Amino acid sequence: AATVAVYKQWIPNTNFETASNWDKGRVPCARDVVHFEKDKVVSVFVRSPHALTDMYLPLNGEFVLAAGAAFTAFDGSWDPGCDSGGTARFADAEHRAWFDPTLWQDVLPSGELRPPGPIFSVDEERVPCHYDDVIFQPETSFRVNTDSSQPVIQLRSIALMGQELNTPSSWAGYLGGPSAPLQFHGNGTLQVTGTGCPDKSGCACGNTLDGPRICAALLRASGRQCPEPACQNPLQPLGHCCGVCGATINLDFTPDFDLQKYQERLVEELLSQPKYAGVQMAISKVHKAQTFLGILSRSATPLIQIVLIDDRAGVQAGTAAEQLAADIMQSIAQHGEALGIPSGKMEVATGSTASGQVGSHPVSRITAGTVMGLLFSLLFLGGILFLYRKGKLR
Repeated sequence: AATVAVYKQWIPNTNFETASNWDKGRVPCARDVVHFEKDKVVSVFVRSPHALTDMYLPLNGEFVLAAGAAFTAFDGSWDPGCDSGGTARFADAEHRAWFDPTLWQDVLPSGELRPPGPIFSVDEERVPCHYDDVIFQPETSFRVNTDSSQPVIQLRSIALMGQELNTPSSWAGYLGGPSAPLQFHGNGTLQVTGTGCPDKSGCACGNTLDGPRICAALLRASGRQCPEPACQNPLQPLGHCCGVCGATINLDFTPDFDLQKYQERLVEELLSQPKYAGVQMAISKVHKAQTFLGILSRSATPLIQIVLIDDRAGVQAGTAAEQLAADIMQSIAQHGEALGIPSGKMEVATGSTASGQVGSHPVSRITAGTVMGLLFSLLFLGGILFLYRKGKLR
């Protein structure tokens, strides 16, 4: 949701009992020699007691022991399932990056996975946004690389080790403790504000500066290239790494616009219809850079972006999303003023058509006419100046 809390949970951990954290793909047993790289900083949560033959510790790290957890020396007795010992090396967690969307999942406040539905997020919003709540699972250890193109990464709250930190002072206190430097590393500084989005029209995610990092992480996970779309000229939504087939709608809005209520309206009245089964929608506030005469302006205009995709294939790819977009535009033409939407522009790309603007609210056409009028005025004034310098006019 856009104006209420969104909870994003970190997936990987550095727990001792997680099999994937070891090079052998299993938890070390009694005959094993456990080896932590001496120069790798780690925080490791231990749930239960373990007997080991030997263990090499890092120069800088910590074990967080649950009740009853312990390490004891192997006494030579028979251990079922551990007939042959070896060296078990702890995996390197340094590369796990904050801005990797594959390492986050949307959850409910309780920590349970959010049930699947027709709403999805563009890639920049799959990692925590400035007004989101971040959850690290209780009784887990972790290490996160916070390298960022922005000096401060703002969040509403952070829950870790069974405690929720939702004020600047509580977070500052945690950062001053012994565990924080072992859990977080990188040039980006996490900042807890304790405040949600104050605008009912929604708030931009705030991850645009780190968009290249997000896309690089996604492409590494998918083979370093975007999947081949079924449409000839795919759309490129703001905040999304790869082109998509379907439709995008950009909406202007007034102070009366309520993003959360409008999203619920679209889901209830349109997305829930059987003919739109398989269609997914992302809706959020974004900032679009402005251009004039092909020159990029430093200012950016806030707008509401709706991205519609579907599960159709071949020449049918994007056709259901296109139909839904047309229904949304028709609804805006009828009720846009009451909803706080003065204008909107739609673009589509399907398996059978090229992308392009195929519909707009009348106000958008008025805006386009104004721009054309300005262009003709500039040409007219330029002609007069040219004739004046040639001596044709006094």
